[in-house]
Amino acid sequence: MLAACGGPGGSSHGAADRAADSAPHRVPGSAPDRVPDSAPDRAAPERSGTEQSRTEQARPDRSSPQDDQDTPAAQISTFALDVDTASYDYARRALKEGRWPEPGRIRPEEFVNAFRQDYAEPEGDGFAVHLDGARLPAGDEAVLRVGLRTRGSDAAARRPANLTFVVDVSGSMAETGRLDLVQHALHTLLDQLAPGDQVSIVSFSDQARLVASMTPLTARSELHAAVDRLAVDGGTNLEAGVVAGYQEAARAYRSAATNRVVLLSDGLANQGRTAWQAILDRVKEHAGRQVTLLTVGVGREYGDELMEQLADNGDGAAVYVSTRAEAEKVFVSQLPATLDVRARDAKAQVVFNPAVVAGYRLVGYDNRALTAEEFRDDDRDGGEIGPGHAVTALYSVRLRPGATGQLAQAAVRWQHPDTRAPAEESRSIDAGDLGTAVWEAPLRLQVDVVAAAFAGHMRDRQAFGLDLPALGAQARRLAGVAEDPMVTELAALIETARSVSG
Repeated sequence: MLAACGGPGGSSHGAADRAADSAPHRVPGSAPDRVPDSAPDRAAPERSGTEQSRTEQARPDRSSPQDDQDTPAAQISTFALDVDTASYDYARRALKEGRWPEPGRIRPEEFVNAFRQDYAEPEGDGFAVHLDGARLPAGDEAVLRVGLRTRGSDAAARRPANLTFVVDVSGSMAETGRLDLVQHALHTLLDQLAPGDQVSIVSFSDQARLVASMTPLTARSELHAAVDRLAVDGGTNLEAGVVAGYQEAARAYRSAATNRVVLLSDGLANQGRTAWQAILDRVKEHAGRQVTLLTVGVGREYGDELMEQLADNGDGAAVYVSTRAEAEKVFVSQLPATLDVRARDAKAQVVFNPAVVAGYRLVGYDNRALTAEEFRDDDRDGGEIGPGHAVTALYSVRLRPGATGQLAQAAVRWQHPDTRAPAEESRSIDAGDLGTAVWEAPLRLQVDVVAAAFAGHMRDRQAFGLDLPALGAQARRLAGVAEDPMVTELAALIETARSVSG
């Protein structure tokens, strides 16, 4: 069932817990949806005692979908926008190494948002709202896609940037593909930044150290030398590094610039205060001062959930890189052009028509869920979205037989990045606007469905009613017409998953 794809991601609970926690919503007057039986999770890899203790540090509260209820709020779905892609990048590396990804690290929305979309850009600096969908083979089931996009910008026309790089140099970063990859990425980025930009570098192991105070890019050679001086030493006092990085960003803050902290780490804190909430509170405090955060995860094993939560609380995004090609994509192709912030505290809300929709489920965004009232509460944290970013949300929808008329209305609310003035944009879709068959829908919608289904299968073996062979067949077909290397890679990853799971 499509509905099975929307359980919580990022949790270390078993599949049965996830299924219980993510019961599908039903709108007033509808009969409860049946929660499908869950297959047992694939056993996660053995972890060392040290890593186990790190993983079991106190976690922050994480929102999860509400249980079925007969109230007007049950027909409303609200969540903070998120452009993270770390979960997909992590799973890709695990599969290429012949490992089954840990189910708790699979977040379906990050699989979908890793792929290119074809949404039209808005004319202004807000969002364009796109709605489409298609019916599924199973009776009155359908998939609804909500697509949001901001206007792109030329890297040469962006405002200057103050970037504070916080680099983990603890002992675990000595592994090939960690500190060496970080240094390569920083050297590459320094060559891409503009003369008006400024960079500072903080390193941390047992303690934090200011390697280079905020330096204009006109002194590029000094910054390259600072990157070369980074060397592995000691434990991982992540809190000290984050605090020192934000202190340096605050000291050098420029109101006319984009101010951002970039954390590069394997996310395995073992010194200082390692309880997550203490670190997250410090990050949230500085995020309120318009200093955003990008977390870049590295390493075969890394603290994925902590890095993702840091990004969420720091008004930023989380990515993961494991090769030089991926690092260059993030630091050369993406970061320089997207340093600006188009929208702060962006949230989406979808209101379903109970006369047409008997039940629905949002695929992913589980730790970004909000109440209906928080949509217009401008003190409630949302997501920070840069230029040219696309955000996609998929819903599984159970339609009332023969129902016609408006199916849903989707709205996005955000604040201006400088003035904090709120704005909204919305669009609606009728049941008659749904395509008759999902595999005849627009190409990008089909790719989104395959990506989300693949994530659902790896997490709890529930994927739109499709098994891996069926998913692989659809992915190969799409790869043949998409002319997109990422779709071709997706098809290959599904085939790899078949061999790993066998």
